[in-house]
Amino acid sequence: MADSPDIVTVTAETFQSIVLDGSFERPVLVDFWADWCAPCRMLMPILAKLAEEYHGRFLLAKVNTEEQQALAAEFGIRSLPTVQLFKAGQPIDQFMGALPEGQIRDFIDRHIPRPSDRLLEQAEECLANGDIAGAERLVERIRAEDPENSRVALAEIQLMTARGELGEATHAIERLPLELANEPEVLALRGQLRFAAALTDAPSEADVTADLARDPANSLARYQLSAYQVFRGDYEAALENLLTLMRRDRAFQDDAARKGMLAIFDLLGTGDLVARYRAKMMNALY
Repeated sequence: MADSPDIVTVTAETFQSIVLDGSFERPVLVDFWADWCAPCRMLMPILAKLAEEYHGRFLLAKVNTEEQQALAAEFGIRSLPTVQLFKAGQPIDQFMGALPEGQIRDFIDRHIPRPSDRLLEQAEECLANGDIAGAERLVERIRAEDPENSRVALAEIQLMTARGELGEATHAIERLPLELANEPEVLALRGQLRFAAALTDAPSEADVTADLARDPANSLARYQLSAYQVFRGDYEAALENLLTLMRRDRAFQDDAARKGMLAIFDLLGTGDLVARYRAKMMNALY
């Protein structure tokens, strides 16, 4: 199997530049193999075919473990074939054995951007700018051009949310493909839906604030105020209100305050604010 621009043999000397550094430019699929390994020989032509078919969207790097034993040991290779996928200088996923072509294709597709992903980004930009009609047109185009892109389901949920179809969006998010269920944007969307639902039929923010000023023990008003604060981007104030509510009325709407704090953590991801309020939440719990 001759090397090509998308299929290369790597050694300990070239691994850093080709695999680790190269994975910042595009994903690198590393095939750890040996000549004596029959499943390795079965797998090689499948990987080569896919590397050619994907036209440079990933690089296939081959490591002969008989010749590169130290390299195989460094990456914990204990059975052959083992295929690891590298992104941004790190191995992020792997499979072992000579899988069927369809399963390998699914493995690759989980990590490699599709051409239609750019259209999804444009649809998200439209939604961020309040252009629901523009986002709808882009999602329809993706459905027509690339119906296999599982991420279009997420865009459709974002559209439902923007249109105020909260019940439909909540139902749809539970039916997302398993590989999307725990992605950061899905977790964030769950949080947005939680707070949007809290404001369904709610009084105005001014009225909620007035209600809470009259009665600081009004759990519903405090929870609704935190939802308004989330949508204004005042996450610290929202977290403080939810923490207060959790301490005063843990049973409110089936532990809604704690769940709301977790939803904000998902919205924000990481950072000092999340770390501080996660510690405060744990102290309040225990």
